[in-house]
Amino acid sequence: MNIIVIGGGAAGLMAAGTAAENGAHVTLFETNEKVGRKLFITGKGRCNVCNHCDTPTVLQNVPVNPRFLYSALGCFAPADVMAFFESHGVPLKTERGNRVFPVSDHAADIIDALFTWIKRSGVIIKRETVQELVIRDGHVCGVQAGGTVFSADRVIVATGGASYPQTGSTGDGYRFAKTVGHTVVPPNPSLVPLVTPGGCEELMGLSLRNVQVTVFEDNKKLWSDFGEMLFTHFGVSGPLILSASAHMRHFGSRAYHLEIDLKPALDEKTLDKRLLSDFDKHKNSDFINALGDLLPRKLIPVVVRYSEIDPHAKVNGITKAQRAALLHTLKHFLVVVSGKRPIAEAIVTTGGVNVREVSPKTMESKKCAGLYFAGEVLDVDAYTGGFNLQIAWSTGRLAGLSAAQREEERWAILQ
Repeated sequence: MNIIVIGGGAAGLMAAGTAAENGAHVTLFETNEKVGRKLFITGKGRCNVCNHCDTPTVLQNVPVNPRFLYSALGCFAPADVMAFFESHGVPLKTERGNRVFPVSDHAADIIDALFTWIKRSGVIIKRETVQELVIRDGHVCGVQAGGTVFSADRVIVATGGASYPQTGSTGDGYRFAKTVGHTVVPPNPSLVPLVTPGGCEELMGLSLRNVQVTVFEDNKKLWSDFGEMLFTHFGVSGPLILSASAHMRHFGSRAYHLEIDLKPALDEKTLDKRLLSDFDKHKNSDFINALGDLLPRKLIPVVVRYSEIDPHAKVNGITKAQRAALLHTLKHFLVVVSGKRPIAEAIVTTGGVNVREVSPKTMESKKCAGLYFAGEVLDVDAYTGGFNLQIAWSTGRLAGLSAAQREEERWAILQ
């Protein structure tokens, strides 16, 4: 079996090595000088390999087309990913949120393990750009690269999405898919910082921990979670915001805003008691000088303005109604969102090859025999925490196994 894999990222490397281990002759096309370039920057250079959880938890963290992944995760679950890398000489550790990293904290160890594995399995690497697929009678039979046609029985497209184009994810996979009749859901940035009208320069650099962020679409609650966030010159960022962005898919036709609970550990009654205590302590002070025990310094002027209380009003003159307005501001701090940062800054792309046109049992195209897809090129994406790499490993593994199967085995699965 002669197999070509296009793309040397997480999904492509997993697909190539798996197919080679299962007896196929595999050629991997990668435009970059080194494979796994995007892996170098995942997890801030540490590589969040996966999440130490069960399959249902993975699916709960996939907001886009999770059911498509049942077979892929059944083939290669988080426990299998961890066992794979540890068996290939990379000790792993589990951190907060069940995020899994190499003990060394070096993404290069993951890449080196994959590179060593595929080379030992006999994968041939070609540093060339694939221009197009070669199709004959509805069946893929090779690729054209550098003016040369390379023949293949099967081709796996693992070109990534359109995020971080400097790593080689330039959207070529979408073009390949369209040439054989696939529908491509328009790619948009996901897991990306958010832009606010006028930016947040007043709060720029302020990091908030242990807050709750809730996403609203046309005033309808979509999603909520706890964690960390950061104000920037253009808007908001940080882990919570990246996850929030995955739910904002209709800018232009829908209006979005965030509500931040600055004190999620305190219900309104308990927080009101806290306010009364602080007000008693600072009863002769100006209102703006009475919140230092409750809020970060940078946030105080903004909260005061949102509460519509005179900053120089004496605390002992604050009314119950004014205190209620302050309480509402603390529990529902409003951030209007006007858009996302560019797709080039996104961790992953939402959108891609329509999964209804791909077999979930094999990752094979329903439009073109012998053509397979794996990884971010598919319209499946997840939250932060190692879940997107899990999708890459699982779909790459299944595509590699399926493509390497003999024809009679392949048809038995499809029946």
